[in-house]
Amino acid sequence: MTVAKFKPMGLAEYKAKRDFGKTAEPKGGKPLPKAVRGASRFVIQKHDARRLHYDFRLQMEGVLKSWAVPKGLPWKRGEKHLAVEVEDHPIDYESFEGVIPEGNYGGGTVMVWDRGTYYVYGEQPAKSLREGKLHLVLDGEKARGEWTLVRIRGRDNEKNQWLILKTGADAKPVSKKLEDRSAKSGRTMKQIAQDRDAEWESNREEKDASATSKFKARIRTAIKKKEVGRDNGRDAALRRPGHRSAMFLPDLPSAKARFIDPMKPRLVENPPASGDWIYELKFDGIRLIAVKTDKKVSLLSRNENELAARFPEIVEAIKNLPARECLIDGEVVALDEEGRSSFQLLQAREMEGQKSPVYFYAFDLLQLDGKSLLALPLEARKNVLEKLCADAGDPVRYSGNIGREAKPLLEEVKRRGLEGIIGKQRNSVYEPGRRSGAWIKLKCVNEQEFVIGGYTPPQGSRKYFGAILVGYYDNKKLVFAGKVGTGFTVKSLSMLHKKFRAQERSDCPFVDLPSKQNGEWVQGITPSMVRKMHWLNPVFVCEIKFAEWTRDKKLRAPVFLGLREDKKPSDVVREASTRL
Repeated sequence: MTVAKFKPMGLAEYKAKRDFGKTAEPKGGKPLPKAVRGASRFVIQKHDARRLHYDFRLQMEGVLKSWAVPKGLPWKRGEKHLAVEVEDHPIDYESFEGVIPEGNYGGGTVMVWDRGTYYVYGEQPAKSLREGKLHLVLDGEKARGEWTLVRIRGRDNEKNQWLILKTGADAKPVSKKLEDRSAKSGRTMKQIAQDRDAEWESNREEKDASATSKFKARIRTAIKKKEVGRDNGRDAALRRPGHRSAMFLPDLPSAKARFIDPMKPRLVENPPASGDWIYELKFDGIRLIAVKTDKKVSLLSRNENELAARFPEIVEAIKNLPARECLIDGEVVALDEEGRSSFQLLQAREMEGQKSPVYFYAFDLLQLDGKSLLALPLEARKNVLEKLCADAGDPVRYSGNIGREAKPLLEEVKRRGLEGIIGKQRNSVYEPGRRSGAWIKLKCVNEQEFVIGGYTPPQGSRKYFGAILVGYYDNKKLVFAGKVGTGFTVKSLSMLHKKFRAQERSDCPFVDLPSKQNGEWVQGITPSMVRKMHWLNPVFVCEIKFAEWTRDKKLRAPVFLGLREDKKPSDVVREASTRL
């Protein structure tokens, strides 16, 4: 057996096989930053070309090292599948999902089947690749555990043949439903093929090529000068009602105005020491995706609940934005007398009929007049959004960056009693539903969601109930976090009690009540007290502010802020900050 001498491919072969005038696949630019804590990214793309197969790609040396795996990953220890090494792909290919037109290389439907981070035992990926054996640990949304890639044969000018083996423990195969579900968009292969939202529009005129280069030049200028489209008076044109801004964004993939799962920030303990970051205020409200199609506006929460009827003033303001269609990521907030966002005020408006004014702080633009902006750099997206909202007025407000130095910003935010700040990598793309580390949050106060699992009987002069019992999910089990007895008004006690009565159950939903720690019953909840508690189906999610976590993982000085309808109970876990 003759083993081929290892040569780095680069992107020459990848580019030689493609006509970028006919396919929307990325050409490849600067490599994206590595994931937090040194781990690099991997992606598995399901590819329905001449034959259905999976493309396994590892971020390495500024490109995606790639293998075609006809049968996909093996799941049982010792099982092995063929993996054919193919040309390197550009880093930005990891987010490509759509249709490669027939007649082009690899023509067919492409799904982002799984993605995440990986590392190589020995922490020398390039050396391991050259030697023909990579012992991988994958941490994806579907694939988690150990696999090993081994080169088995190869001749000069022929594709290298590898095996991918399941090493370590067995992994549970994905369900039939997840097998046909995108890790990026949640779509099936059939839906991706039907939407064709990342396919080259072959009927474009020749002039689009020059328009494309001009647009890219404007984006580069926008990043440097924080403005978009000043040439030929397009600033004023963008603000005109009815302006068809799709012509302003000629080379972006087509997209329908529909809900996109919001990108999520990662909680961190300390600001990053390096990187190109911008910072925005962290709001204490309800995250919403505003979807405008002509004069119809939807306000969708993170779990796709329609909230337009609750905020009609925001709906009317978004209707008047100078775009036929748009998709805006933002947050609805109520402000106190000091101008601070307050979730309690927002809840009081809902539960007690208070007339506190609300505002929609818009901080990202995902689609505009039939064009997807997800792959644009953050700063470019925000610049277009700023122009779009320039003449909107209250209650729509553009949320811009407040600086690039986290430490002094945190000190000022803390001094003013604000929530915290959100950090975003300046050139990051928008990653729907992901908590990749390209966005981070630094909190000045401890606050997060918890699931309500029960309540105690009222005591003294208090009516309805004494305290709520809250927890979070750990390995799909509801774990007790503490009792919360403050933050309620007489009216909220009444309204909550009415809701609770409809969800009562006979048994305790917490897996660890009653239990002992250091010889004492946790929070004084004895077996006899458990029989007096009122238990609930774990369907209610609430926001709790607290001083800190105790050593025994319970809340110190918790305060109830209100119910949340924008998060599923099963998604509530203990927020654990990481150190950058």
